[in-house]
Amino acid sequence: MSETIAMGNTPRKHMIAVGAICNTTIFRVDHVPQLPAKTLATDMRLLIDGMAASAACAFVKLGGSAEIWARVGDDAHGQEMRRALSVDGLDTRRLRTVPGTQSSQSVVIVDHKGDRLVTAFHDSETDRSTDWMPLDELAHAGLVHCDVRWVEGAEAALKAARALNIPSMVDGDVAPLDTLKRLVPLARYAIFSDAGLLSYAGCEDVEQALMQVGATHDGHVGASCGPLGYLWYENGAIRHVPAPVVEVIDTLAAGDIFHGAFALGLLEGKSIEECARFACIAASLKCTRFGGRLACPTRAEVDSMLAEA
Repeated sequence: MSETIAMGNTPRKHMIAVGAICNTTIFRVDHVPQLPAKTLATDMRLLIDGMAASAACAFVKLGGSAEIWARVGDDAHGQEMRRALSVDGLDTRRLRTVPGTQSSQSVVIVDHKGDRLVTAFHDSETDRSTDWMPLDELAHAGLVHCDVRWVEGAEAALKAARALNIPSMVDGDVAPLDTLKRLVPLARYAIFSDAGLLSYAGCEDVEQALMQVGATHDGHVGASCGPLGYLWYENGAIRHVPAPVVEVIDTLAAGDIFHGAFALGLLEGKSIEECARFACIAASLKCTRFGGRLACPTRAEVDSMLAEA
């Protein structure tokens, strides 16, 4: 499938992101030692993130506008999550505070190679229902983007977007297979991580998996493959855009920033190849800096590297 999203003379560069969000602490260490052990961090960041939320923040930083639909606990962390995402430019009016629950928390440890260890807590008592979601408001978005961490919300949003003929994207990261099977067929743009794609397709080769999934999917299918760049299925063949070679400091949220940049490219009328180049550069620049989504580059930085390429 090869296409651009035509929005007329006044494109709606506005994204609605649906997913789970966390209050996250990132520590940078030289090495992750074997247990039991203690080690000192050389740097740290406090932030609010989550796959769809980080993509939305990148979408905003690169030049669009976005809102986040998600759930938080009725604790101090929930209040801070709402405030922090607003400061970062997201519309948080559709963040739902769930009474009697704790907000999600995570700790990420990043080593000197940029690899990471993530541990997270999600309150099992958090209401997973979607009755509160104002799905008719999706009609005001240029694109709806969902992650796989709140499957009920993503499913409701993707179905509503399809009914409203609004372009939709799913972040096909590693998740239970039944979750991927519920969500992927609903999205016009199924953009996987390489590991998520292999899990979904049940094979061990990315190109084979893309051929298998792309041949039956009603829309675009691609996979972000880290330093290898982006591969996608188009008209019975596999196409590829390489990622620029960079010194990797921190890979956390690189895939999320890829999704946000790709989505913005679509709404700006770029071709799939142009979107892939734009998103690969945004994600690669992010990897040169510590801090998860906070290290997302500016639009000027991405455009400058594009011009050099």
